[in-house]
Parts: sequence; C-alpha cells; structure tokens
Amino acid sequence: MDTHHLETVWAPRMLSVLRIMAALIFFAHGTDKILGFPDTGGTPPAWSLGWIAGIIELFGGALLIVGLFTRPVAFLTSGMAAAAYFIGHAPESFYPVINRGDAAILYCFVFLYLVFAGPGPWSLDALRAERSRA
Repeated sequence: MDTHHLETVWAPRMLSVLRIMAALIFFAHGTDKILGFPDTGGTPPAWSLGWIAGIIELFGGALLIVGLFTRPVAFLTSGMAAAAYFIGHAPESFYPVINRGDAAILYCFVFLYLVFAGPGPWSLDALRAERSRA
C-alpha cells in the first residue's frame, strides 16, 4: 500500500469528512433545541444555557458543515462542548460512560483539533483561500 498517497491525497480529504460528519451530528442537537426537529421533548426557554447552546450548535454546526470560518467557529464550539460537559455532565458522575458526557468530550477535542488543522480541502474556507491566491 502506498502510504505516501494516503497521507498526501486522502488525509486532507478525510479531515474534511471528519469535520462534516461531526458538524452534522452537532447541528442536529441545535435543530432539536431551537427548531424542535426531531422533537425530543421541547425546546429550552429563550436565553437559558440550553437555548444558547442550541444556537451555537445550530449556527456553529451549519458553518462547520460547509467549512466557513472554521477555525474561530471550531474554537467556540470546542469551548461550548467543554462547558456543556463540566456544567451538564460531570456533576452527575466522574465517569463519562455513566454521566453520558462522552459525546461532549469528543466534540470538544474534534473541534479543538480543527482549530489547528483547519477545515480540509472540501470547504468554503479552502475555496476562499484559492480564490484569494488567484
């Protein structure tokens, strides 16, 4: 197997796939909280922590899906996921498998990785950078 080809051609593309898939799932949390779809039990009251989290999930998730302003949005969403873990999950138990905070931990670190790695080639940020070079 040609590992050089995997690293130079497919690794950046898979970075884009990781960004898109993580953002799609994150976005779904926002559509549930803000738009009531799919309805999992109601939307949080406006300006509550849950509502603010939903706004960040909805709009931050949408921006990450298309890869626009990826680094600052990933920074914001990573911090929000960390806060969600420590505010909403950690008080229940030390163990993420018990406190159901494993997704928040993964979002935090995947989005933190995107702050440093960028969006990958399949993104509006990459398209904008390409156009500015031309």
